Amino acid sequence: MIPVKVLAARVLPNAPNALLGALDTKYPCLALLTTDCDDATYIALDEATKAARAEVVYGRSCYAGADNATQPNTGEVIGILGAETPGDAKSALEAALGALEHIGFEDAGGVSCLAYTVSSCGTYLAKEAGVSLGSALAYLIAPPLESIVGLDAAMKAADVELSLYYGPPTETNFAGGLLTGTQASCQAACDAFADAVCRIAEDPLAY
Repeated sequence: MIPVKVLAARVLPNAPNALLGALDTKYPCLALLTTDCDDATYIALDEATKAARAEVVYGRSCYAGADNATQPNTGEVIGILGAETPGDAKSALEAALGALEHIGFEDAGGVSCLAYTVSSCGTYLAKEAGVSLGSALAYLIAPPLESIVGLDAAMKAADVELSLYYGPPTETNFAGGLLTGTQASCQAACDAFADAVCRIAEDPLAY
């Protein structure tokens, strides 16, 4: 696994109403973080909604990816969690940071890809994917061509449905999607996706 680097983190107790309105949130306390890996961070933010009394109020990828960040702490993504109390916001942030220790991209023959089974999604990914809270998801991301070939392989290998498609190019020039099904089906889809990416890396022109 390629480790995720957390670049900056802060808790804001009782944020100004104007700022809360701009973020379209009713929660008075915010927890913010930036990292060098957007998709792993989105999964970690979702994990935080299950581990603490908090919701994801904002999550956006930065253009071109972490290698092209404009400032030292910009990275590839900013995530913001909202909570009723500073303690809840801090607990949510700590839950996200803890989850990031176990989530990351893999090196598939020199190509970075994410093929991660979310066994039970929280409120954030459930809303993003349009699925029921607690559903299993296959979170699949790779470079543009690899992502489409990988999704094809994943959906043919397992009884899963495409819930959300990230078409290329995204802000970070990767692509992919969220597939839903049973946990076993999602894991099979992840395995097929990663295998397809590896095979392209081995021989990119073997069409």
